[in-house]
Amino acid sequence: MLKSIQLGRHSGLQVSRLCLGTMNFGEPGRGHQGDWTLGIDDARPLFKAAIDKGLYYFDCADIYGVGASETVVGALLRELLPRDQYVLTTKLFSPMGRNPNQGGLSRKHVMEGIDASLKRLGVDYVDQLIIHRHPQGAAGREGAPVEEAMEALHDVVKAGKALYLGASSMFAWQFAELQMTAQMHGWTRFVSMQNHYNLVYREEEREMIPYCVDSGVAVTPWSPLARGILAGAYQGGFGGGATARSQGRDRIRTEGLYHGEAVFDIAARVVETADKYGKTPAQIALAWLLGKPGVTAPVVGVSRVDQLDQLVGATEIELAAEDVAYLEALYQPVQNLLSIGTS
Repeated sequence: MLKSIQLGRHSGLQVSRLCLGTMNFGEPGRGHQGDWTLGIDDARPLFKAAIDKGLYYFDCADIYGVGASETVVGALLRELLPRDQYVLTTKLFSPMGRNPNQGGLSRKHVMEGIDASLKRLGVDYVDQLIIHRHPQGAAGREGAPVEEAMEALHDVVKAGKALYLGASSMFAWQFAELQMTAQMHGWTRFVSMQNHYNLVYREEEREMIPYCVDSGVAVTPWSPLARGILAGAYQGGFGGGATARSQGRDRIRTEGLYHGEAVFDIAARVVETADKYGKTPAQIALAWLLGKPGVTAPVVGVSRVDQLDQLVGATEIELAAEDVAYLEALYQPVQNLLSIGTS
């Protein structure tokens, strides 16, 4: 059974040590991940297995399946658990339509977006609302003023539509600016940071992770297995995809994220270390991440129950210091993906 952990120093919320990501649940064929999406009947056994193993923390977003994921996730959670026995997060920012007001963090979209998410999820509130990106958006794009976005998010909390706020994928200075703006005005601050962090992309260790550790913000990394690279989905290169996801459109996204020369050499060391421990590569990669400072509940994605079993088992693995050093030794700095707007 998974253990529980407090979501940072500034919330009393308890979450399971792993968070189930829900990008791959929804309506097959709908959205940017539609070619590897599972419908509600295929998703149900995974949710049941997660709950049986003590996983009660679920992460969604409005953009997943362009709303379809929230519909499926909400239906399954309402079917399987009382509302006070699970923690539900959703995210907003990404455009949900062609009109310029259907995305971003303007007051208009924050208010309309949270209402639309709650309707699709079929709940009165989410435990945590995460902004998918900084109010100013990707590099080179204009967005909502910071003060407007932060006040609107505060009002969502005060209206009882979200209990806590989280943020995702931005520069550390941007996150600090948001936190300081909220503090100066007496608005709700963020309790978590959902950022891009794994063995083959460690640029977050430079500023964001230390800032979160120092300020008591929970770190809940996305893509802990590097979109399958660290689980063996790619056999030594991007041309060796062994899963529906790695052979489909998602491969293009994966190639865009991982440019380091040592990506597959590091993945090979994960395999080697897994053999040493008698575990799977996915377990070793996740165990490494769980041992890093500040990491609270990585967001994991699964399409089979046996994958879930493995990841739950990873929470019990303690890597020796020499093995951690071996896994980390080949990493070389890469361009921060936030600077080119692709993270």
